[in-house]
Amino acid sequence: MQPVKIYTTTYCGYCVRAKDLLKRKGVAYEEVDVTGDDEMRSKLVEMSGGQRTVPQIFIGSTHVGGYTDLAQLDRDGKLDPLLQA
Repeated sequence: MQPVKIYTTTYCGYCVRAKDLLKRKGVAYEEVDVTGDDEMRSKLVEMSGGQRTVPQIFIGSTHVGGYTDLAQLDRDGKLDPLLQA
């Protein structure tokens, strides 16, 4: 299974939803809390192609996007193959 990394803040409802979706699927993930970490937030913007919001989710070396992107992949049946790649 590909490693999953999710960048979050403590006050983000979409972060909670993304983590819940991953937990329901039994997917282990590494959470990186960027609350109050301006340096890491700047780095995250670079890594995500300019995205300034959280969550930002990476599966292996693939930038998935945020919660709505993750949920859409799951609905389309594309999340499991990406996790297994």
